This record gives sequence, structure tokens and C-alpha cells, in this order.
Amino acid sequence: MKSLLSSIVLWFLFLFNGVVAAGAAFALDGVQGITAAAGMGLVSLGAGFGLLQSRGTQVLDLETQGRRTPTPA
Repeated sequence: MKSLLSSIVLWFLFLFNGVVAAGAAFALDGVQGITAAAGMGLVSLGAGFGLLQSRGTQVLDLETQGRRTPTPA
């Protein structure tokens, strides 16, 4: 449940901040628009990398979950 909740939060941060970063570049003028777009874009990229990391650990967990060490006879 905890991983599902954190995944939902990361997806929200990734998508929402990406859209706001793109909108800020067009809605605000000058340095303020560039700064807002860069800041929101960095947050979006950070959430995206977090999603990739969590996906990598889930794949590793699923691969090792089915394997059991053989017990000596």
C-alpha cells in the first residue's frame, strides 16, 4: 500500500509540475517565467527519476521473489 501511495504522489508531481513548467514559460514574461519554468521542471524531473528508480526496484523484487534457495537434502 505504501509503494502504491508513493507511486501516485510521484506521478502527480511529475505530471502536474511538468504541465505547470510548460505553462509558466508561456504565461510569465522574462526572467520570472524562465525561473518558474526551470524550478518546476527540476521538480518534475526529480519525480520522474524517482519513478524510474522505484520501477527498477520493483522489477528486481519480482525477479527474486520466485527464487528460493535450495535446501540440503
